[in-house]
Amino acid sequence: MRKNSIKNTRINGEVQKELSSIIRGEIKDPRIHPMTSVMSVEVAPDLKTCKAYISVLGTQEAKENTIRGLSSAEGYIRRQLARNLNLRNTPEIRFILDESIEYGVNMSKLIDDVNRKDASAKEAAEAEEEQE
Repeated sequence: MRKNSIKNTRINGEVQKELSSIIRGEIKDPRIHPMTSVMSVEVAPDLKTCKAYISVLGTQEAKENTIRGLSSAEGYIRRQLARNLNLRNTPEIRFILDESIEYGVNMSKLIDDVNRKDASAKEAAEAEEEQE
């Protein structure tokens, strides 16, 4: 089975959906931030390993605590995945912090700041020309 085959894509989607519901509804660890979402999942073609990209809306400390909490609950999460999904093997999950959304928001703010400075500089130059 190739990495981007239809079957692998479908398995990735099912694992992502199940992981999201398990994290949101079944884990009671206080370290896990309430604004945690599963951005994407990459299950290896042999179904042995899985990378789960997790996004957390909060401080850096909340992000680190959430990843630690999820890592400590990995056994429970695997057991729930095995119950809910009918896979030959239940993959070993590695939780990876995904900061792409935060990076995009930060870049958007920087672009907006540059555009505002540009607009104010242009207005100042036009006002100066009118005075002459």
